[in-house]
Amino acid sequence: MARKNQKAPWEEEEEIIWVSKTEMKQDMEALQKLGEELVELKPAVLDKFPLPEDLADAIKDAQRFKNEAKRRQLQYIGKVMRQIDIEPLQAAIDKYRNKHSQASAELHKLELLRDRVVAEGDAAITEVLSQFPTADRQRLRQLARQANKEKTANKPPKAYREIFQILKELNSEA
Repeated sequence: MARKNQKAPWEEEEEIIWVSKTEMKQDMEALQKLGEELVELKPAVLDKFPLPEDLADAIKDAQRFKNEAKRRQLQYIGKVMRQIDIEPLQAAIDKYRNKHSQASAELHKLELLRDRVVAEGDAAITEVLSQFPTADRQRLRQLARQANKEKTANKPPKAYREIFQILKELNSEA
């Protein structure tokens, strides 16, 4: 006679994952810290985030509160966040945090392109035109020649800076 709680040999056994109380508390604290970050953001920035309505309301309330009420509201935000998928929210926060570094990386690329325009001349200008079709080839060539003359004469790099400004404008249009 077979036992009732025994599974048939062809059925897969489910693996039970045990989560300790400490791990659960750490997860809740991480969600609460994420909620604190959201509360610190400006409302204009928060509007761009994929927030459920109840979480958005809780965050707006927490921004108004002070001291103990704010602490309790942050705990409530953590509780609300346990019921939602935070992956898209975490991705949006990471993107917001990295916005500054992305902008500086973009400017660094433009600086390297400017250096190549001054050093290589027409070859680099052709590359600029392939990236930015609205660029003025004649003006870039003229500025590259002028930048080289300024460099050899030890004059202030006025044309060098102007090339960068042109590239920056072209990049913002694209």
